[in-house]
Amino acid sequence: MNLAWTLLLIVGLRLVDVSLGTVRIIMLSRRRRLLPAVIGFVEVFTWLVAATIVFSNLNSPPRMLAYAGGFALGTYLGTLLESWLAVGTTMMRIVSPITSPQADEALRRAGFGVTVVNADGRDGEVRLAFTIIPRRRTREALRIVHDLDPAAFITLQDIETVTPPERRAALPAK
Repeated sequence: MNLAWTLLLIVGLRLVDVSLGTVRIIMLSRRRRLLPAVIGFVEVFTWLVAATIVFSNLNSPPRMLAYAGGFALGTYLGTLLESWLAVGTTMMRIVSPITSPQADEALRRAGFGVTVVNADGRDGEVRLAFTIIPRRRTREALRIVHDLDPAAFITLQDIETVTPPERRAALPAK
């Protein structure tokens, strides 16, 4: 195999193994078990093939650079994949002045459960709205809030568990 194809193979293998590793770690942090184990098997097998190619000729700087470049690209691709998969649950907090348009009803119409609390903020009375949403619906919820109140202060926080399951706010009402 000529050098160009070898380098492309190394980059491609590293791209696969590192991006799978990124997704695997994120899945483990979300308390998934079986899928990360399967991903880990493919990840390590792919890494072993790439490492074998590089270690078969340690006097080849292009192979080493391809190996490192594949790692960098795989890390980037892994984060893109994780964003696309959007596994997990997020808590959205919305803080807005009591006099500004409130997003709670619009969020509820979209199927999100919302809890609202009146509070005192830095500049006076505010309303705090809390909702628990699947990460894959985060953009939708943000759009709803920004369309009604572009000045709303919003924070997002990944959360680990939501119990009991029947109380999950972002599921459509039955």
